[in-house]
Amino acid sequence: MKLSKFRYHLPPELIAAHPPKYRDESKLMVLDRKTKTIEHKVFKDILNYFDEGDVFIINNTKVFPARLYGEKEKTGAKIEVFLLRELNTETRLWDVLVDPARKIRIGNKLYFGEDETLVAEVIDNTTSRGRTLRFLFDGPHEEFKRVLQNLGETPLPKIHQRSIEPEDKERYQTIFAKEEGSVAAPTAGLHFSRELMKRLELSGVTFAEITLHAGLGNFRNIEVEDLSKHKMDSEEVKITQEMADIVNKAKERKKNVCSVGTTCMKAIESSVTVSRMLKPFDGWTNRFIFPPYEFNIATSMVTNLHLPQAPMLMQVAAFGGYDFVMKAYKEAVEKKYRFFTYGDAMLIL
Repeated sequence: MKLSKFRYHLPPELIAAHPPKYRDESKLMVLDRKTKTIEHKVFKDILNYFDEGDVFIINNTKVFPARLYGEKEKTGAKIEVFLLRELNTETRLWDVLVDPARKIRIGNKLYFGEDETLVAEVIDNTTSRGRTLRFLFDGPHEEFKRVLQNLGETPLPKIHQRSIEPEDKERYQTIFAKEEGSVAAPTAGLHFSRELMKRLELSGVTFAEITLHAGLGNFRNIEVEDLSKHKMDSEEVKITQEMADIVNKAKERKKNVCSVGTTCMKAIESSVTVSRMLKPFDGWTNRFIFPPYEFNIATSMVTNLHLPQAPMLMQVAAFGGYDFVMKAYKEAVEKKYRFFTYGDAMLIL
């Protein structure tokens, strides 16, 4: 499968700049793989496609305010730092991206906050992900994280080309976000409101929570035409025995198991037994799913509408069928669906 197969025309104005007024009132495009039919609904209509005993697998990761703005020592040059991953809790080591990168050298100190609340020193300039910083902070780790929370900004993707607004702090999180660690929201989960989840539970649907801390690798450009040569960044995953049992019981009863988002799908496909059941997992995955691919766990999935040539689009095409999904994307453009982070949703049955 080639990268160029995933190009399609997306007018820039269809990339949603802001979330809808209500989470569960986005448009919902419903794809039925058996009948090859497409329906156009509202997201809360998802209730009509699931029954008692069905399971939704949701990603309970929480986005942390990963974007910091600081100044370089002596020159006062403005520097943006994007926190990627905490490497060591005790020594305050972090993998980060810096912009502009050319101005940063090993040994440089960076200052954050109006009164230089936080200081960091560049200690490695050569990592594949950018830079390694050591934050010079003497207090306990909880206090350090509080300072990061106060100084950091919601890491809304830059393609939105706007300043962060107060609503982003809440709306760039799912309502079930618990485990902090993502630098990008699991966007399929953004459509679920508390009322909708309650109504699903009353209809007998169970939610199985897993954790995958989404990284920036989802947004990096793929630079090889042959997709088998692309390597995804690793992301941290946790699936407990309790949650695996919920999913496996539904599979044994031939119930519908719905993956809410590509992050969930990636996580569950990274931990499968020989008999194609879900098993507990606590580690890292760099799984890259593209057509053709045989899925093991989910029988349906919820997903947002992704950008051209994005790895998430490739996974969706593997699940829904390449031709069918690309036809649906063409129809979504024609019907002016909203795309990407705050956009509309797709349900594949």
